[in-house]
Amino acid sequence: MKQVPRMSRQATEAARLLGMMVRQERRQKRWTIADLGERAGVSVPTVRKVEAGDPTVALGTAFEIATLVGVALFTSDRAELSALLSRTQDRLALLPTRVRPPASQVHDDF
Repeated sequence: MKQVPRMSRQATEAARLLGMMVRQERRQKRWTIADLGERAGVSVPTVRKVEAGDPTVALGTAFEIATLVGVALFTSDRAELSALLSRTQDRLALLPTRVRPPASQVHDDF
């Protein structure tokens, strides 16, 4: 059996919240779990895992299912999402591509 890494409380609650939001939107659309699974190209158990906030579901799968039912990811405006993506890419470009731990400090005060 695959071992799931321990998640922080905030990450666990965020996964649960996303799952509840997916379930709520799916029910408002009056889609069955099977309907959503078919639209997403995944199995019924996978949709159930997303709705339960199971952290073993692939991030892309969870995001696709959320998008299909209309859950906003980061923002509901596509143009704003594109702008956010662009700004983040610009900021990331300013950071070094490799990160190394800080060098140990030399205490040379005699």
